[in-house]
Amino acid sequence: MTRQDLRGKRAFIAGIGDDHGFGWAIAKALYEQGAEILIGTWTPIVKIFTTSWSMGKFDESRKLSDGRMMEYKKIYPLDAAFDRPDDVPQDIRENKRYSEMSGYTISEVAAQIQKDFGHIDILVHSLANAPEVTKSLLETSRKGYLSALSASSYSFVSLVSHFGPIMSTGGSALSLTYIASERAIPGYGGGMSSAKAALESDTRTLAWEAGRKWNIRINAISAGPLKSRAAKAIGMIDDMIAYSKANAPLVKDLHAEEVAHAAVFLCSPLASAITGSILFVDNGLHAMGMAVDSLSTAKAHPTANT
Repeated sequence: MTRQDLRGKRAFIAGIGDDHGFGWAIAKALYEQGAEILIGTWTPIVKIFTTSWSMGKFDESRKLSDGRMMEYKKIYPLDAAFDRPDDVPQDIRENKRYSEMSGYTISEVAAQIQKDFGHIDILVHSLANAPEVTKSLLETSRKGYLSALSASSYSFVSLVSHFGPIMSTGGSALSLTYIASERAIPGYGGGMSSAKAALESDTRTLAWEAGRKWNIRINAISAGPLKSRAAKAIGMIDDMIAYSKANAPLVKDLHAEEVAHAAVFLCSPLASAITGSILFVDNGLHAMGMAVDSLSTAKAHPTANT
């Protein structure tokens, strides 16, 4: 990867829970370009993550192209479903996975990072959750729908709202979305498609508001399907990947590193005039208007799959 020189920049990546997925790949790519990394991990799995790190379970994944190892400056417990301590229900506070943790709401994490480091330059939102994701939209309850929007889209609004004041001028905030925001993806349920649509709409509005208020840029990457541990919860990730390989212009797997390289560009000075954009990194699947592996296409164009 061409060096972007992010030395002296500090990035907070919200949503890393293991060494799979886009959040990890983005953190690694930013670190390789010289950025200092802060990690926000879902509160209930912080101990699992830090233990796995210290025991060397991530060592192979941490290796950089020059032989160095990715390091993080500090890890913060984060539950992006809550903005302030008063928002946390009593049953969550008393849950054994939370009771030993503190300061995990968005406002508290932002305040602690400001206390620890003063400011950040890059903010990455790499988290989503829908408790009813395996249900169709028609079967999704109001509670499940609103939960999906809260955790997957409003969380980005809240992060920008709370971190914007401590971001440096010209800073960059980035989220990850999916083509279900604008195309029907059967099986991608529980309100997740609605959450992604909201996330993309908010990207444009936040670009205007945060750009004028703090002079920071807001963009999103619409990534193709990746078999991360989190994606397995959808229950159809293998079919999504197979469909993409059969129908996208580029017949190949999508690698997390390819999304990470695009993220580095959007967070670097090379993208200083880019904001409010949704960048597709999906092997070109978004450009297609017909599935080339369908029977109708095969009859009309016998060589379509060659």
